[in-house]
Amino acid sequence: MNRWSDWWAQAARDLAHARHALEAADYEWAAFAAQQSAEKALKATVMALGGEPWGT
Repeated sequence: MNRWSDWWAQAARDLAHARHALEAADYEWAAFAAQQSAEKALKATVMALGGEPWGT
């Protein structure tokens, strides 16, 4: 089962969290959430193209 869309949706939620943290001047959490969003979006892209991302 290819769950790329689940990863993509989570990436979007993480990015929204990063934006809220940035607006609250909580820069460390904004950076962390943005990094998590990027990793999940990349994982989703690899899966959508038929690849198998490694790592968790």
